[in-house]
Amino acid sequence: MVQWVGFVLVLMSVACKTAQGKRDEVLYCSACMAIAEELKYSISQIDPKKMVHVGGFRLNPDGSLTDKKVPLARSETHLSELLDGVCNNMSEYALYEDPVTKQQSYRRFAPRSSDGGNFPDFKNFKFSGPEGSDSLKFACETIVEELEDDIIALFAQEDQRVAQRLCSEVSGHCKSGVFQHTDL
Repeated sequence: MVQWVGFVLVLMSVACKTAQGKRDEVLYCSACMAIAEELKYSISQIDPKKMVHVGGFRLNPDGSLTDKKVPLARSETHLSELLDGVCNNMSEYALYEDPVTKQQSYRRFAPRSSDGGNFPDFKNFKFSGPEGSDSLKFACETIVEELEDDIIALFAQEDQRVAQRLCSEVSGHCKSGVFQHTDL
């Protein structure tokens, strides 16, 4: 019995390493970029004047109360709530092939209300049905599960290069060349 359990553990370890080693770079880089894009958009929709109290409400030795406020949009609680639902938006992305470079990535095809109803040029998108968005959603969920604390920490700061830091430096899912032509 002990040998059987040991065999199963070794088999699972090999399977996990193989699965991680064979991650689709386009899929995981795109999922990471989509997480950054969706969170950045959600944060932009919150009134920057809304503040929340954070930290403990302890009395200082002089009897005064320490009260720290941070913008709601950048609070850990709010970011955690946004992160819980971010992967549900992956159905609004599809595989896109750049007409010039032929480089593929998953991009948002569904316009937002703030886009003014502008639709992207659909001829460069490849819609593969639910399996395409399901695999992107799975990649998104994997990244969120693995990097939740890092994602929250990066978005709590007001860093303009959050997508690059998250997707290239922290996770390693994107090669640095991806960020030469993007505004994320």
